[in-house]
Amino acid sequence: MLARLENIVVWIQAVTGWIGRAVAWLATVLVLVTGLVVLLRYAFQTGSIALQESLIYINALLFTLGAGYTLRHDGHVRVDIFYSRMTNRNRALVDTAGTLFLLLPVCGYILWSSWDYVAFSWRIHEGSAESSGLQIVYLLKSTILVLATFLLWQGIAELLKAIRTFTGHTPE
Repeated sequence: MLARLENIVVWIQAVTGWIGRAVAWLATVLVLVTGLVVLLRYAFQTGSIALQESLIYINALLFTLGAGYTLRHDGHVRVDIFYSRMTNRNRALVDTAGTLFLLLPVCGYILWSSWDYVAFSWRIHEGSAESSGLQIVYLLKSTILVLATFLLWQGIAELLKAIRTFTGHTPE
């Protein structure tokens, strides 16, 4: 049973790692597109609403798709005043409680509360309010569901790791 749970953790973390490394390239794309927008505006006195909107999309994708990866690497904000002084077993207890009572319910709530919002956007194929903007707002809104799903998956892996640490079992 423990080996199966460990395989689940390894699989989730592998997928999360792959997604995170792929999404990290969006930071480079963001910088390049920003440079292009600036170059077009100030060197050629022209602009593109679609190109400017793409910056919003890239930034949103960077955060929504990278949240699980950030959780995997413990990169989210945490108040470390007490946590840093705790034993590994007590940290695992805090992580378990935080995952069970905060992370998983919040992810569930995000999925539940945003489902109709995203579905409506898909139903009308929502696009930009600007005529020359990106007409794929419904795809961008879909990343809300992806964010909650990725955090949920990684949260399950973190929960299993914390339980393993709390119970004194180490991976084989």
